[in-house]
Order: sequence, then C-alpha cells, then structure tokens
Amino acid sequence: MNKPARRSGPSTKPQAAGSARPDGRGRPSNRTAKTSDGAKPYGKTGSSAAGKAGPGRAVTGPRADVKVAPAKGRGRVSAAEYVPPPRPSTRSKPVVASGPDFTGGYGEAKPRRSRVTGTRTLDLMDPTEPQRLSKIMAAKGLCSRREADYLIEKGWVRVNGAVVNELGSKVLPTDKIDLDSRAKDNLSKQVTILYHKPIGVVSGQPEGRYKSAMECIDDSNQADRRTSQPFSPNMLKGLAPAGRLDIDSTGLLVLTQDGRIARQLIDEHSLVEKEYMVRVEGELRPNGLEMLRSGISLDGEALKPAKVSWLNEDQLKFILIEGKKRQIRRMCEIVGLRVTGLKRIRIGRIMLGDLPPGQWRLLRPEERFE
Repeated sequence: MNKPARRSGPSTKPQAAGSARPDGRGRPSNRTAKTSDGAKPYGKTGSSAAGKAGPGRAVTGPRADVKVAPAKGRGRVSAAEYVPPPRPSTRSKPVVASGPDFTGGYGEAKPRRSRVTGTRTLDLMDPTEPQRLSKIMAAKGLCSRREADYLIEKGWVRVNGAVVNELGSKVLPTDKIDLDSRAKDNLSKQVTILYHKPIGVVSGQPEGRYKSAMECIDDSNQADRRTSQPFSPNMLKGLAPAGRLDIDSTGLLVLTQDGRIARQLIDEHSLVEKEYMVRVEGELRPNGLEMLRSGISLDGEALKPAKVSWLNEDQLKFILIEGKKRQIRRMCEIVGLRVTGLKRIRIGRIMLGDLPPGQWRLLRPEERFE
C-alpha cells in the first residue's frame, strides 16, 4: 500500500501588527511609540523596524494594535490592509496548589479547573459534603480518577494520617490527603508500552487519513488495566516509538519514555534481535535463501547477517538485528519473492504473545529486552 503524499499549502497564520507609528509627513517616526497608559511597548520601534517591515506591513512584537505606515507616496492604509489587535485571553492562569491539602503526587499538584468557567473543581464542591476519595484526589490534581483507584487499592493513600484502601470511600474536600512514596514512584516513573500495531496505523507521525500509534494509546484499549498501572495522560508525555513497523505490517511495536531503552533497541550497534513471520508468494531464485542470510546490499550498504528459514511452503521466518526502511520486503523482492503479509512477533526477550491487535500493555518491571 502506497502512503498518501502529504499536502502542503501556503500558511494562513496572520502576522502580528507592530509598534511603530507614522509622523505627520507619512514617514516612520524615530520616536518610540507609547501605549495608551504612557508606557513604552516591547520590541523595536521607529524607522528601523518600519523599514524592515516594508510598506504597509506589520512589525512583529508583543504590541499588535498599531499599524506601520506605508512609504511616502503610497497613500494611507486601506481597511483591507488593517490588522486588528488580538483579543486578550479571558482565561485565568492556573493556580499551583500548595499547603497541607496538596501533598504528595508527582511534581506540583495543580487543581483541576472547569473548561467552561475556569473555576477550580475543588472550589465547586461543598466542603461539608463527603465525596468519593478518587474524585477529590483528581480535583486536587494529585492524579487521575483511575490512577487514584489503583493507588487506593494498593493502600498507598492516607487521609488525615489513616490509610484508606477501600474503593468508593468518601471523605471531605477539606481533608488532608497524603500519598505514600511508592505511589509517587509509581506515578513519576517512565513507562514503556508494548503495542500490537494493526495494519493501517503508522509508527511515527500521522500521515493523511492514517492514525499514528501514539493516537491509539488510551484507556479504552489497555489490555492489562486490571493488573497494572492504569492509563494516564502523563504516559504520553515524551513517549516515542523505538523502531518502526510499516503501515501495511502488523505486530509488536515498542513506545517508550525511557531513552535508555530507545538506544538499546535502535542504536546502530544494537544486537537486540527482531523476529518476523513473513508470508510470501513467487519463485525463489537459486541460492535465494543464502542471499537473504548474508548476501544482500540495500542503498549501497551490505546488510548485517540475518537468520532466515522456511516455516512452511509460503511462510518464512526472519530474525534481524537491524531495521532499515521496508528491509524485509526489499530483500524478498531481490530474490524473486513478494511479501503478502508481515508480522513482528518478538523483540529481544519480549514476545508479542496473546496481546490482541490494536491493544497495548505496559512493560513489566521484571521484563528485559536483553
């Protein structure tokens, strides 16, 4: 399947207006423009800034409510050329939580806010009415509700100094909530995700109508949600694929926040094996199997030795220690075969196993690629 070409077009992003102003003769003034309250604006002003911007163009800068005058003889700025000032944001800045009610968590706890009014969710709660502990933890910004349930079940949450390990427990919004050090480690640790990529999903950036693997990671398709750390949006921060898998291929794809694991898998000197099951059709050239194992060059570079063997009359097993773009498909074409199906079933010691297509799980602490 050919990947659709990316479309490109002219940028429609508007330029900000500048801060220079004209003098009485229509030329840019050397004086510094002032705001309505008499304060000097940021950025360059005067003839140097206007000269760079050109006739009738805007000078970039924080001040966007003054239009640069056109050069002498070009007339006044028309209504069509005028760039209106940007509207100031009415959203209030989030308040970083502090104090005894916001202890624990990873980083500084930031209370949740209403998307409509910007009001803190915690402030909307009646301080005298008990609420579910997980709901209050989420409102205080300690973690998500799903993460809170997981931490409560583990016995890693204390309310007013007492451990609470029963799901559905209700407390007051004003109660002091503390997290055990194990809970903090659990929330802050870097995660590695094992994803069974289906056909039609790309490993890296989304292409046209095709989704990226990153876009497919959420709480709806986590295979180990009952036995492992539940999905959290923090898992997506800094998450990146460690290696590639073609859009028309399926199987095990690793996404990780841990740079050490990424280097372990994709470094040019990596010796971690990747195992594939490859369905083919066509007539294999004489000595084709030996060529696949150690006699093929791609892009003018000899490939590293590979382990290749027949599984049955139309299926091959490949074990590689490198991963060039569409490597197996190109190797097979050279020896007279066409790949009709490709699935990666193993990376190092980690097997795809019974992980269903389109689902993912977390790499367990005891699992290692080497």
